[in-house]
Amino acid sequence: MMRHFWDAVIAVSPNDGELDQAERFPLCQPGPLLALFERTGLKSVTVQAIDIATVFQDFDDFWTPFLGRTGAAPTYLASVGDDTRERIRRQLEARLTPTRGGPIELTARAWAVRGVA
Repeated sequence: MMRHFWDAVIAVSPNDGELDQAERFPLCQPGPLLALFERTGLKSVTVQAIDIATVFQDFDDFWTPFLGRTGAAPTYLASVGDDTRERIRRQLEARLTPTRGGPIELTARAWAVRGVA
């Protein structure tokens, strides 16, 4: 879900790519998480995706939380000018709005790590 947002930001304002959470927090991927837990001495470490279906009634339902100024993406949007914010919104809307109408169905992903001490 956030990947779509940061991809739109980079398309509109490539110099802001370093603010992308994937760039800022490279640890939040299966390989680095596995290595970190193994370095702590845990055994039988496994990393598993937790996928959650997220359904938005329409684009406004998706977009509105980004205007709340809580979290990295909303904070970023609050820091840019109206023109840039509108270009990001249009970029996202073009990527996410279903061609047949209806809801926008995305998947949110978190990573779970388990090991044995």
